[in-house]
Amino acid sequence: MAEQQTGTTPASQTSRLIVDNDFEVASVNDRLFGSFVEHLGRCVYDGIYEPGHPEADEDGFRRDVIELVRELGATTIRYPGGNFVSGYRWEDGVGPKEDRPRRLDLAWHSTETNQFGLHEMAKWLHKVGGNELMEAVNLGTRGLENALDLLEYANIPGGTKLSEERRANGADEPFGIRMWCLGNEMDGPWQTGHKNAEDYGKLAASVAAGMRMIDPDVELVVCGSSSHAMGTFGAWEETVLGKTYENVDFVSCHAYYHPEFKADGTRDMASFLASGVDMDGFIKDVAAAIDATKARLKSGHEVFISFDEWNVWYLGEEPSRNPEGIGNWPVAPRLLEDVYSAVDAVVFGDLLITLLRNADRVHAASLAQLVNVIAPIMTEPGGPAWRQTTFYPFSLTAKYAKGGTVLEPKLASGTYETAKYGEVPTINAVAVRGADGSVTVFVTNRSLDAANDFEIRLPEDHGTTVHAQTLHEDDLLAANTLDDQTRVTLHDNDTATLDPATGTIHVTLPPVSWTAVRVK
Repeated sequence: MAEQQTGTTPASQTSRLIVDNDFEVASVNDRLFGSFVEHLGRCVYDGIYEPGHPEADEDGFRRDVIELVRELGATTIRYPGGNFVSGYRWEDGVGPKEDRPRRLDLAWHSTETNQFGLHEMAKWLHKVGGNELMEAVNLGTRGLENALDLLEYANIPGGTKLSEERRANGADEPFGIRMWCLGNEMDGPWQTGHKNAEDYGKLAASVAAGMRMIDPDVELVVCGSSSHAMGTFGAWEETVLGKTYENVDFVSCHAYYHPEFKADGTRDMASFLASGVDMDGFIKDVAAAIDATKARLKSGHEVFISFDEWNVWYLGEEPSRNPEGIGNWPVAPRLLEDVYSAVDAVVFGDLLITLLRNADRVHAASLAQLVNVIAPIMTEPGGPAWRQTTFYPFSLTAKYAKGGTVLEPKLASGTYETAKYGEVPTINAVAVRGADGSVTVFVTNRSLDAANDFEIRLPEDHGTTVHAQTLHEDDLLAANTLDDQTRVTLHDNDTATLDPATGTIHVTLPPVSWTAVRVK
């Protein structure tokens, strides 16, 4: 977790946001609030699926986790990976459970029992309610034929070998999966079956064309660079999009952030709080690659961004280390179980704001991941489930932004200096007009030590009541744990006032804070 920095507290700063109904960015796609379930660590086993738990239902699904997922507001669920998918045999996870094989998972040096597969995921999503399955196909160790087999099994109503197998396995109706990922992070040397851009582009193009021959209505996500910092970034997008553009609907982005260590051993908190600056630049760079390809091909087809992995992740630190040894392949080990602090949640909320600000280009996003693994929800085997600090910005943003319209932000803010990104805005904010006419402003104060007097100027047809909720802790390292599950929560911000005559809101934003201000 992050190391708190202290210093002399300066006077409060000021900033202003003007909200104008005439300047729209885009409608908010519900898929922006997707999440990610990978066969990794305890995300599936001992997470959403734990037969024998006091809260388990007749299918082994934890009811307490289902309730928290509903509260979180997650929509599209990307499954089953992630790095895991690049070695996955989907047919291992269907049919009678007693006949399913145990396999080595090379991605996370674990044993996969295959007791949870496509049918279980579909059934779990049905119980959660209102969620869409986003299925990934293995383009690491497999290719076109297996992708077509999976699509036939999942989406053809009946009358063929594979569709009848699905029916025999208990799903009489097809799963009707619309959104498919063509592999995962195929530019990454860590990926099983890693490929260069030329080879991956050719493979993805053939798989996309073949899948559309079975189901023309599928929506396909082609792999972009695994991160903004990849040495192949840009050239990869140019090559892959050039080969696949007409047959895909999305290109993926993945980004994880954490406070890096400085030479003196402390964390670079100032740069960490500005992580949204990098995400914004990443989105704009990928959008430019899409536009350049579209122009070069003289295409009328639109391709959007699926930011299908994003989060705070202390990559390379102890909770993320894989098991080792040829004789050591545990089942559902504790992997990537980062415990998120208050400052992590503020950065997390800032990334959500950045995604919303780019809603014209980002039409889907998946918080990685959902349960236990760098997740907003944690569980203890045989014990409770609880909300991490990052749960709160996600759930409140999903609640108020779904079905809304992002309004172009007219923001005036001071700046501060970072070692990683140079001079950056102290305030990051976005306004969303809800379908009910309400306006919600989501705002982050990135300053480590200064409160901010934030002014919001509303449109003429503004509401008459204001309610603000803030996530802030004086102890930046405060976290929710098994022993203290509600240490960090949202709090009403009573400084928020609305002048009905002028349509002006004033609210004080504490340093290192995330706030939602709603007007009805």
